[in-house]
Parts: sequence; C-alpha cells; structure tokens
Amino acid sequence: MKITDLRCAVIGKHPIVRIVTDEGLYGLGEVEFTKPYLKPFILHFREALIGEDPTDVERVMLRIRQRGSFKPYGAAVSAIEHALWDIAGKAANVPVYKLLGGKVRDKVRVYNGSIRRKRSGDNPEDYAADVKWMMERPEKFFMVKQGISFHSNMKHSVEGFHYGVAQPKHYHGAMDQGVISERGFNHMLDCVAAMKEVLGDKVSLALDCGPGWMLPDAIRFAQAVEKYNLMWLEDMLTGDYVPWVNPQAYRELTTSTSTPIHTGEQIYLRHNFKELIETQAVRVIGPDPADVGGIAELKWITEHAYMHSILMAPHGTANGLLGLGALINVCATLPANYIAFEYPSASEPFWDEIVIGLPKQIVRDSMVDVLEAPGLGVDIDAKAGKQYLREEDAGFFD
Repeated sequence: MKITDLRCAVIGKHPIVRIVTDEGLYGLGEVEFTKPYLKPFILHFREALIGEDPTDVERVMLRIRQRGSFKPYGAAVSAIEHALWDIAGKAANVPVYKLLGGKVRDKVRVYNGSIRRKRSGDNPEDYAADVKWMMERPEKFFMVKQGISFHSNMKHSVEGFHYGVAQPKHYHGAMDQGVISERGFNHMLDCVAAMKEVLGDKVSLALDCGPGWMLPDAIRFAQAVEKYNLMWLEDMLTGDYVPWVNPQAYRELTTSTSTPIHTGEQIYLRHNFKELIETQAVRVIGPDPADVGGIAELKWITEHAYMHSILMAPHGTANGLLGLGALINVCATLPANYIAFEYPSASEPFWDEIVIGLPKQIVRDSMVDVLEAPGLGVDIDAKAGKQYLREEDAGFFD
C-alpha cells in the first residue's frame, strides 16, 4: 500500500487531514478548531509522505516528526499521525487500540472541560451557578475544570487583578503575566470556595489557572486551596501556547504544596517531558494527542510517567469528534496512572450530523465506551460533509 495524496480541508474551523492510498483506504485526522491557519503547514508535509506505506506508521513519522514544534505547530504533525493510524487500523481490520498493545479498559473515563455555557459573570456566585449547571448535566461528569486567573476573564473584569501588562482580549494565545494583587488573590479564593460549596465531594474540581503566574503567587495560592482537595492546578507557570517548560520552577511549586500541580498541553514530543517527569516536577501531566506528536507519542510519555509515579490526564477540549476517536483509542491502552481525558465536544452543531461511528449519547456516568470499528472508529459522511467544504476544498472527499 502506498500514499497517493495528503489533503487538508478546513471544515467549520477545524483543519481536517485526509491521507489517500492506492488501495482505496483513507485516514482522517483533526486539528483543534482554534487553529484554522494550520492548513498550509499540514500540506507542507505532502512531499514527504507520497509513496510511503502508511501502515509503517513509525517509518513515516521519522520523516516528519522533527519538523514540528510546541503548540500550535505540533498539531500539523499530530493530525497526520492520527490519519496514519486510522489507515493502519483499517488495513488490519482492527481498532487502533489493538495496534497500540491492546486495551486495558472497556470504558474510558472523561472529565468536562468543553461543555460550557456563557457564564453570567466572574464573581463567586457566577462560578457557583456555572458548576451547578455542569454537575446536573446528563453526562454525570465525575470532575469539572474551571478557568480562573489568567485563564479566565477575571484578569480583565476584576479591577486591579494583577500588576502586569494586559494583552488584548480578542487575541487567542496571548499571555497575560504578572504579580497578582491581594484583591485578585482573594477574589480567586472566594470563587473556589463558592464552587466547592456547590460541588462538595460529589464532583471533583480542577482549576485551569494560566499560564502567567509568578512563582511566589503560585506557591501561596496552591497552599491556600489545599483544604479544598482540588484535583489539580493547571498551567500556573507555563502552559497554553508557551514554547518552553521550566521544570525547575515547577518542581519548587510542586514540592511546596499537597495540591497536585499539572501542566503539559502545549508540549511537543516526549523529549520535552523528560525533565518534568524524571525530576518529578509535577504530579499530573496533560499532553494533547493533537499537539504532542500523536497518539503513540502520548502512550510513550504515559508509560514513562507511570514509572515515576506521575499521573496522566490528557488535554483535548477543542479536538473535535474525530479527535475524540483518537483519544478514546489511545486512552483505552494506558496504564494505571491514567485519570481521565478532557472530553472534546462538537465545536458546531453540524458535526453531530456528519460524523459517523459515535453513539447518540457518548458520555454516560463520565465514561465513554471504547470504539470497536476498524481504525480510529469515527468517520465523516462524505455526502453530508461536502456541503460544509469551502470552494477551494471541493475535491477533498473525492
């Protein structure tokens, strides 16, 4: 089998990869909806793939893996890797998890980071109402994650929240950074208290915090919330769209508190997790299979973390329904340090109409059934999907 074409179409806001072969099989991969601009980066790899056997996934990846980078640019390589595994599974007529060593669980635990409504404000009562709505949803998520501090509007809406330079509200990926004021600090604590009063011990709470904190503020806050038994504090020092890791500072934060510290969604490749893991700089890591280099990369990182007693909770909020298939397959194979992955819901209503292979109710009791169809288990109905193609992508499904 040989690859005859690499195509990419932006459907909605998601760049979708389609690898075509001379035997009629194809594979799909999906990039986060926040990165529609990555289409030319994906197509840049076309020449490297043409003529290769897509079922030799690792051999193909050796051609392109070193040409990715930290979020967002690792997404181009990662989506191609997903599509290669999709073909390999279809060629072998087995789900991808079988090719990754086989499943260790029949149902995969997920948490809510994507199913949201517009919050009424950034005050404690608004956060309390928001988590109440989340905990009452039919998916019965065991855990919800809320954005606070630099990963929320409070950096703008709370007067004098911090002493740094404010970045434009509308620019995705810009990082506010600075010392947090006493007012801002107390406001966050009030919001956490309000949420925990609602959630109690029935539904766990994690906080997406940044990046952008200074280390002294991060230590004080992590210690101040210890009594609430949070699942984790995420990306306080580095994180989303930050192209470095800073393990030494994270280790100082981690060893200062009993509150678990989490990072990793922006990191590309296992090599850039090495120091974080081997120095036990964090308690939880959260690579995104659509950014880190793919699902095999995620599995390698998880196994290494398991050997160092570090927990795994993969990122995935914007990965879409094809990305959901990739997450389910790899997380079915992960060792006991796996907690849950961040459930990616459809970014627009039409995705539920054009993606096939998923049950009507995907999440029950915070669990998703492992998909048993060959490949990644999900596909796009070409006839239904064509209406959402841009004119320049008219031949995508041909």
